[in-house]
Amino acid sequence: IFSQCSGPGGLRMAEFLGDRIGLKPGSRLLDIGIFRGIQTCFLAKEYDCNVVAIDPWTDDFGPGDTDGRPYIEHMLDNAREWGVEDRVMGLQLGVPDSKFASNTFDAAYSSTAFEMIRGLQSEQAYADSVREVLRVLKTGGIFGLAEPMHQGYPPPPDLEPLVNEGDMPFVRFLASPEATMRTFADAGFEIIDWGEIPDAREWWEEFAEYDSMCRAEPDSLDRRIVETDAGRWLTMGYVIARKPV
Repeated sequence: IFSQCSGPGGLRMAEFLGDRIGLKPGSRLLDIGIFRGIQTCFLAKEYDCNVVAIDPWTDDFGPGDTDGRPYIEHMLDNAREWGVEDRVMGLQLGVPDSKFASNTFDAAYSSTAFEMIRGLQSEQAYADSVREVLRVLKTGGIFGLAEPMHQGYPPPPDLEPLVNEGDMPFVRFLASPEATMRTFADAGFEIIDWGEIPDAREWWEEFAEYDSMCRAEPDSLDRRIVETDAGRWLTMGYVIARKPV
């Protein structure tokens, strides 16, 4: 599971969001930032929906198990194994320039993906991407997002050097659930629900133990951050929001 989807939560993350989005059989779902696509396949199978999965990246990040193919190709391999190849489509696209027509999708989903836009580009690019999802949703369509977040206050002193280490410090990728909710509201979404995922600490600890990079590098920065944090600052946050009628 952890080799096929990024970040904490795995398929439980997909189920957590899928239930709150209210996916129905035959719904057209946009899945944004899919990594190797096992969550995409789970959503298609569990909720009997039709998924358009987009990810602009190729599989060239990680220790030893990368092959340079676009992530959408991995997703199609998984779709064949799950028996849902007729319900998923992969496109090598991203946000905020998705190129879809307005009012195309019944719902949108993204987990452990949008924070990469914040960290690698900017907070403005993150906000622009949220507005892009609003544009491509049909009126009344629901966007469910979950990602690594912090609890809304500065990191503890012993954690602070770790989350600020390196050229792309971990802290740059994170916001609080409240700040993320406000970004959605400012973009024009109607907020349905938001907050911290109750099992966030358990999911982070599983990630530190089972993620392929953490397993390959027992002293990896990600593992050290999770172990030092011990549930004090890191969390997993979510926002469920509707395109207003």
